Amino acid sequence: MLYYSLKNYKKDLVSFEDAVLRGLSPDGGLYMPQCIPKLKTQFIHKLPIYDIHTIAMDVIKPYIGKYISNNIESIIHNTLNFSFPLKKIHDNIHVLELFHGPTLAFKDVGAQFMAGCLSFLSEKEGKNITVLVATSGDTGGAVAKGFHKKYGIEVLILYPYNGVSSLQKKQITSLGDNILALEIHGSFDDCQNMVKKAFLDKEVNKKYTLTSANSINIGRWLPQMFYYFLAYRQIIVKNPIELIFSVPSGNFGNICAGMMAEKMGLPIKFFIASTNINDTIPRFLKSEKYHPLPVKKTISNAMDIADPSNFSRIWHLYKKNIFQLRKKLSSYKFTDEEALTAIEMIWKKYKYILDPHGSIGYLGLRQYLQEMNNTSEPSIFLETAHPIKFLDHMPFFLRKKIVSTPELEIFLNKKNISQKISLSNDFNVFKSWLLERK
Repeated sequence: MLYYSLKNYKKDLVSFEDAVLRGLSPDGGLYMPQCIPKLKTQFIHKLPIYDIHTIAMDVIKPYIGKYISNNIESIIHNTLNFSFPLKKIHDNIHVLELFHGPTLAFKDVGAQFMAGCLSFLSEKEGKNITVLVATSGDTGGAVAKGFHKKYGIEVLILYPYNGVSSLQKKQITSLGDNILALEIHGSFDDCQNMVKKAFLDKEVNKKYTLTSANSINIGRWLPQMFYYFLAYRQIIVKNPIELIFSVPSGNFGNICAGMMAEKMGLPIKFFIASTNINDTIPRFLKSEKYHPLPVKKTISNAMDIADPSNFSRIWHLYKKNIFQLRKKLSSYKFTDEEALTAIEMIWKKYKYILDPHGSIGYLGLRQYLQEMNNTSEPSIFLETAHPIKFLDHMPFFLRKKIVSTPELEIFLNKKNISQKISLSNDFNVFKSWLLERK
């Protein structure tokens, strides 16, 4: 499989390995696969009897190069080493729990998969790699854990000042070794723009071999297709069906991966992009005008993003045709108050605890089903992080009911916080810091 830049269609094709190492195309565009392979219908029908590693390998193999392919079995087994349970909430609404990994967030899969790829590539290339990553919350912790002590790889994590939860901050700053946290006085969009500019800067690239671990990188983005196949595998029905998915959406990498899964042949009827009040995409689907507004902080901070990078991939998948996109995607925004009300209601009626992101996923799904007057088709929303990561924002009466995990205790018991660096959101300041480092 070869890859092209969204800014330079079908030209200057690169391999999977090169796309992962670069992160972003030299022209600033995101990489897309040259084609989307179709899976055999027989494979889809047999999903319930396959183990998760077999499914993941069959899904990802068409996209990877020969060198990674030779090592894919160990990468997959190291990536998918925890559970992805699907649970029924009520009626035909189900939740797919994606928070059973080492940092209690869905991004553990992409981070661990990419870390495995880069470890082999660093060894093959015989040179050190610097990973630049911007985070609005969970990406930072997942990347820090996934890349911690990986030989030949240094990780620089940019996160917004007062823009992540206290636990997320500790997960980013407590590992040390090859992980360095940079606190940026600005928004996630500022952090993301600084990372993108660094990739395009000749002086920075002369000193560093750079790549990104955000979902702009195909090594982080493509493995998220696994979730949708693993969800379909667990739906118990007599006949093949089309599922409806609601995805809490910030940078839109996760829902874009689901759309890739659907185009590969997975029976998905419709997608709902559920957002907080940073509602660029809900507004775009109504007005056809892409107009990001200044970021507003919310309790679902991983979605505090105004200019989602991966929407350019979605727009490309649907040939920049708003009518085609609307046939497959709706998007709704919800406030903190609505999210908290839903958390309370779901606990009181169904004894299930949502986090603020999953709550918005549930609300988006419910609104779509109500609008369609549809309660009979199986539908799934994604629970992307453990509620304990947002304990300070959860309803007070629920906090004592949220049980910690062994993985979390590792971070809570850490006494020494590694050095962090505070910088302004001026790229030139960041660039000077990069160039002046030893």
